[in-house]
Amino acid sequence: MKIDGTPFRSVWVDPADGWSVRILDQTRLPWVVEILRLTDEAAAAHAIRSMQTRGAPLIGAVAAYGVALALRADASTAMLEGCVARLGETRPTAINLRWALERMQRALAPLPAEARVAAAYAEALAIADDDAETCRMIGQHGLPLLQEIAARKGRVNVLTHCNAGWLATVDYGTALSPIYQAHDAGLDVHVWVDETRPRNQGASLTAFELSKHGVPHTVVADNAGGHLMQHGQVDICIVGTDRVTRTGDVANKIGTYLKALAAHDNGVPFWVALPHSTLDMRVRDGVKEIPIEERSGAEVTDMTGITKDGRVETVRVVNPGSPAANPAFDVTPARLVTGLITERGRCDASEAGLAALYPEKV
Repeated sequence: MKIDGTPFRSVWVDPADGWSVRILDQTRLPWVVEILRLTDEAAAAHAIRSMQTRGAPLIGAVAAYGVALALRADASTAMLEGCVARLGETRPTAINLRWALERMQRALAPLPAEARVAAAYAEALAIADDDAETCRMIGQHGLPLLQEIAARKGRVNVLTHCNAGWLATVDYGTALSPIYQAHDAGLDVHVWVDETRPRNQGASLTAFELSKHGVPHTVVADNAGGHLMQHGQVDICIVGTDRVTRTGDVANKIGTYLKALAAHDNGVPFWVALPHSTLDMRVRDGVKEIPIEERSGAEVTDMTGITKDGRVETVRVVNPGSPAANPAFDVTPARLVTGLITERGRCDASEAGLAALYPEKV
């Protein structure tokens, strides 16, 4: 994808030195495009934990590069096992993190120490390349859904939640990949962008992406989605996900469940886009078994924006002294999901549907 004409991935090795890792600081977007340089495991862990880098697939790729950075300092088995464990603790809900770290450990553990660093960089790149191609194919399989609506109605109004674009992946995005491909194919696509409190990833990141790509969009308050659906202004909902169970339950940014309920009540298709790395076949009941990350209450009480004179400032918007709770995700039961869009095709949000596309995971 591009920012002002310059192509970007969300994570890459610095070509100047061939080993440090570059990411966009997503906590500074959309106000400032700032590129961070990660030079060790601690920096990678901080970037993930602080959400300088975020989005389930991207977290996995950055963690993989974090392993490579750690092994530059010490390629021993103890370091490999230790950094995999430490990086795995940075974010509990997104399964892509565990998937990528387990893949790194399987690839590197059998190797002698002297071969691990080069192999770690190669495996991290393979994970990143796989994610980019996976997301491109998600767009290919989601595109017909938008084409069918366009053939009936002309303009396609899509509602999305949080940020599931290229900033949340290595490239293309999950939920936004079909939208980008529809726009590029000449379809008249308009996106309702949930602001996505408390961190406003929709208002800041999704709106930033769509604006840079030229996709028509409108930012709305989180609670406006049901109203828009009631009045026939939403043709389809497409969201991303941080974990999908073997039975089709979906964990995603807090507020996704409410959108699914509104879509179900109004007969609006509710699709979830996911890469294979987001599947967790070890979990059956998402509500009972998926750990929900509880983040700092400051994300609820404080908001960051830009002042009229161009200063980026953080201000408190909640009554002084009032505490705040901040569950970062919720789980949408499979019964509310119209279907899943994957790199292998579309399927029902069910054990049978997933087994048909991923028989090797059953």
